[in-house]
Amino acid sequence: MAHDMTADLGMALDPLLLAEATGIQPDPWQGTVLRSTSRRLLLNCCRQSGKSTTVATLVCHTALYDPGSLTLILSPGERQSKETFRKMMDVYDALDHPLPPDSETKLELELANGSRIIALPGANDATIRGYSGVRLLVIDEASRVADSLYNSVRPMLAVSGGRLVVMSTPWGKRGFFWEAWEQGQGWEKIEITALDCPRISAEFLAEEKENLPDLFFKSEYLCQFTDAIDSVFSMDLIQAAVQSTLPPLVDDVLPLGVW
Repeated sequence: MAHDMTADLGMALDPLLLAEATGIQPDPWQGTVLRSTSRRLLLNCCRQSGKSTTVATLVCHTALYDPGSLTLILSPGERQSKETFRKMMDVYDALDHPLPPDSETKLELELANGSRIIALPGANDATIRGYSGVRLLVIDEASRVADSLYNSVRPMLAVSGGRLVVMSTPWGKRGFFWEAWEQGQGWEKIEITALDCPRISAEFLAEEKENLPDLFFKSEYLCQFTDAIDSVFSMDLIQAAVQSTLPPLVDDVLPLGVW
């Protein structure tokens, strides 16, 4: 891609133009994400909706136009982190490396402007605590990331005032992703189901509905926070059982030996 100062300035100001320069034609919701100025983005999106590609474009944009920035890509395992990193590299390659790399591995890219992008597995939060001054923190497959890991990485944004982008399909009514979606404050929340994705046909969805357990279908394609697959009791039953309006089973505590 030949260097064009005007085009470069446009892409610096508008990540959507950067996406289009790579040949991506974003859906309207993807354009909303790319142009968002929110410091906290929460994406509840179905499988194959394009959320990883969208966020990978944001990652590349941050590295190119925020010199010296540090971006971390976090997920439950190395495979998923590596996949999101690869999609970011696809964007970088499609732009024909507007900034040369100082170093490049399968999990890390450092550019000539000092920006770094590092993909991390989430298996061990102790190895992640050393990072600070994070400009962009991406958490992929967030519904499967442990709460303890999430709590340990948020302080990385304290001094830098960096952005936090959390994306996932649901996985039960549990964990920080569900809690943030249901009652979290300060988030810009975007939900995209398979019905909203033009690349997923009605015929395919009908086939999936016939062949998948109902909980999986509602979670993976309709972005519903169903009761956890391995739960014995539903969340509604558990909440009903602990209502304060119900009378106690025992009026008074009996002395030892009465039982």
